[in-house]
Amino acid sequence: MSLRLYNTLTRTKAEFRPLDPANVRMYVCGPTVYDFAHIGNARPAIVFDVLFRLLRHVYGADHVKYVRNITDVDDKINARAARDYPDLPLNAAIGKVTALTERQYHEDVDALGCLRPTVEPRATEHIGEMKALIEKLVAGGHAYVAEDHVLFDVPSMPEYGKLARRSLDEMQAGARVDVAPYKKDAMDFVLWKPSKPGEPAWDSPCGIAAPGRPGWHIECSAMAWKHLGETFDIHGGGVDLVFPHHENEAAQTCCAFHSERMAQVWMHNGFLQVEGEKMSKSLGNFITIRELLEKGWPGEVLRFAMLKTHYRQPINWTHKGIVEATLELQGISNWTSGLDYEPISSDVAPSVLDALSDDLNTPKAFAELHQLIGALKSHSDADKQQSDLLDQLRNSLRLLGIGDLDGFDANRIIATVTHGKIEVDEAEVSALIAARAAARASKDWAEADRIRDDLAAKGIALKDAKDPETGELVTTWEIAR
Repeated sequence: MSLRLYNTLTRTKAEFRPLDPANVRMYVCGPTVYDFAHIGNARPAIVFDVLFRLLRHVYGADHVKYVRNITDVDDKINARAARDYPDLPLNAAIGKVTALTERQYHEDVDALGCLRPTVEPRATEHIGEMKALIEKLVAGGHAYVAEDHVLFDVPSMPEYGKLARRSLDEMQAGARVDVAPYKKDAMDFVLWKPSKPGEPAWDSPCGIAAPGRPGWHIECSAMAWKHLGETFDIHGGGVDLVFPHHENEAAQTCCAFHSERMAQVWMHNGFLQVEGEKMSKSLGNFITIRELLEKGWPGEVLRFAMLKTHYRQPINWTHKGIVEATLELQGISNWTSGLDYEPISSDVAPSVLDALSDDLNTPKAFAELHQLIGALKSHSDADKQQSDLLDQLRNSLRLLGIGDLDGFDANRIIATVTHGKIEVDEAEVSALIAARAAARASKDWAEADRIRDDLAAKGIALKDAKDPETGELVTTWEIAR
């Protein structure tokens, strides 16, 4: 089996060849812990969890190291700490905020079926590594001290911009550049800065007397270096991080260690919109993972809905999409209910494994699951081949991070979330029932199933029964409960 991944750096999909197959290493930019994670934060958590699971399946669980950092130095954290704990010293208040929000993040992504990373380093625990990197960059002529700041000298690296595939002029035009007078070049970015009153502070590097704090980009370079080495296999995150964050990370690391690459492969998941619009608090469509879970959506539904779109494509997060995912999972759970989820074998359906090995093609993997279920229908319960196929189905779901579906009830879930408040166009329902009857009469079962599922997505459950007098099939409907 060949694992092929799309590399943002090369803009090509190629066979993945780890630097050391006995020690496969992946770094993913994690949360800034100042509040509940929103649904956009869920996407990289889920996407790279699938990759983590796949790598463990291919190379062995003991041979894969997954590092996802926690950013606990941030202005938003400082502001919340001062707001929520005004009577505490700042560092104590920050500690309370980050401990609470980190726990909330873990609870939420655990509910989405995500495995914990091998290591979750905190930025504040790696200040020493950050200062060591900064001093390496200054000594190598790639950074300079100015007015108690340390800045990366972008023109000192001719390859700067190769990850984002932009020229310096394009990057400068597309970025909000701080044109501070102490900068040598407008694109130079901060590695270290003096702390303002009321901000966290540490002893500064490079002989700077004033206490200070690190810039954002240096944090990930330091944590990746500490836990994965100077060069590693995969660096992941959202597409919004390509520039400037990942571009700057790569520049710092490559210049500090005189290396060609920080990571062999760079992977980025696409943007997320909500009901066709960019998610923002001003539009009133800002949704947290916690809100969705508390409404009654199970974590496996949210995960399934997320993975139905290929990770590199933009995703439109809609209520209709979650409902459809719920109904689709019902069809799968009808076959997995009662299966033993303790390890029986590690057999995954080859077609599902092939799909995931083609740059995490989860939509294709789910299509293959449905093909597997179709094959199951042709075997009796006592058939050994059915038992083998059920084993493959269970293990394939586990590889995708979807576990025990016992007791899964799509109608109950949808009714719980909507509180039974479903607006019904009775004329439309009647027309769809008639169209379904026509499809069944012509033995177009796929179209009949599609219409039934479309109605279910609207919260309408159909019931088929024979008329006791005529013997004809009669279809009635009701709001799903």
